[in-house]
Order: sequence, then C-alpha cells, then structure tokens
Amino acid sequence: MIKEEKNDALSLNSIELENLTWMQAEEVLENYEVVLIALGARTKEHGPHLPLNNDYLMAEYLKEEVIKKVSVAVLPTLQYGYYPSFLEYPGSVSLKEETFKQVVIDICMSMNGYGIKKFYIVNTGISTLKPLKSAASKLELQGIILRFLSLLEVENKHDPELLQQEGGTHADESETSIMLHMYPEIVDMNKVVKDYDSRPDRRGLTRDPDGNGVYSPTGVYGDPTLATKEKGKILTDALVEEIVNQVTSLIES
Repeated sequence: MIKEEKNDALSLNSIELENLTWMQAEEVLENYEVVLIALGARTKEHGPHLPLNNDYLMAEYLKEEVIKKVSVAVLPTLQYGYYPSFLEYPGSVSLKEETFKQVVIDICMSMNGYGIKKFYIVNTGISTLKPLKSAASKLELQGIILRFLSLLEVENKHDPELLQQEGGTHADESETSIMLHMYPEIVDMNKVVKDYDSRPDRRGLTRDPDGNGVYSPTGVYGDPTLATKEKGKILTDALVEEIVNQVTSLIES
C-alpha cells in the first residue's frame, strides 16, 4: 500500500515506473524522494571470457538487489554511455562525452518536472565518472541532486589482500570474480588470460603494440586468471552495501 507522506519513503516498496500508466506514475511519484537509474553498457568488450553485455548484466543485478533494501522509484537501465577506451574492439559502442552527459541531464530534468529532485545512478563504468560528475554540477545549479556509484572508491575500501593481481581495472580479477558470483554461466574460465601493460600514464586500451594507450591484444586489463566466485561474493556484497548506504543517505538528506 502506498503511503501518503514522503517522510515514510524509507518504508515504501520500490517501484519500476515503466510498468505503470502515467496516471499511476503521477500518483506514486509523490511518495518517493529518489529516482534510481542503473547504468551498464550492453555492448562493450570484456576480453575473451566475458560477453559484451557484461556491464548491463552487472547493473541489472545490483539494481535488483538494491531495490529490495531501499525505497526508490526506478527508471529503466541505461545501456549506452561514454566508453571511448574500447572502440578498437568490435562490438563496443560509446556515446560522445558531451552526449552522454546531456542524456543524463535530460533524464533528470524530465523527472524533475514531476517533482523529483534527487537521483542516484548505479554506475558500472570508470570512464563515465567524469561526465557524471559534470552532469551533477550542472544539475546542482537547478536545485537537483545527482549521486552515483564509483567502483574505484569501493574497491579501495577492500582488504588489500583480497585481490592478488598486480594491477588492472577491466575484465580483470575483480570484475571476473564479481561475474562468477552474479552470473557464473556467462564466464568462460577456459579463455581467461592475464593481459596487463604496466607502463604508467597511458589512457585507453589499444590493440596496437606501438599505440599510445594500454596495450591489450585481448581487451583485458589485469589478471582474471586469479578470479574466484568467493572473491566475487565479497566484492558484490560490498557494492550492494555501499549503494544502499548512499541511497539511504540521499533519501534522508
């Protein structure tokens, strides 16, 4: 049953707006403080052992776990974003940085027209952090609050002995472990390879050994051979807890 007061927002069940009529949406949106949007690329390379829709699946999993624990109105998952580092690998798609930023702003401004002033993005990318931060600054000028997940910040909170790889951030020990926990059926551990270019100050992945980016013939940056389902559960639980805490804080602010 829908409560009448926004002060009861923490006790409401989350609701997915796409399943409602506009009249129902008009009624229920009065009861929610925060709109949640998951963000995960549906077409972005993840090496030889993970599918292109890896980040989309991760975003969907995290969204479903989070909305069991907090009360939010949920928009459909964003399946395209700013991922320029992967365009040398067929199947990968990226919006321009400004385009992606404006998409986020337009979504939030649209929902703001119905009285929503707080938004949280379950962000599963790294390159998306910069345009999301820029979008948040623009929206703040309109009295709109946008918060989003930073995978790097959460990973820095883990026990330093949890991950053994010397470095990496993509289709690596961490991400592969997470997917072994979330969707073990999509991970082909027979095809995992270590692919780690340790040269400093390089941006983006490249298949060209003489290129300016991080050289990666496989599209991996790190060592997924070290991945385990057990590590994945620890990492996933930490992500869900962090998102829940951040969204709860946003609701109560």
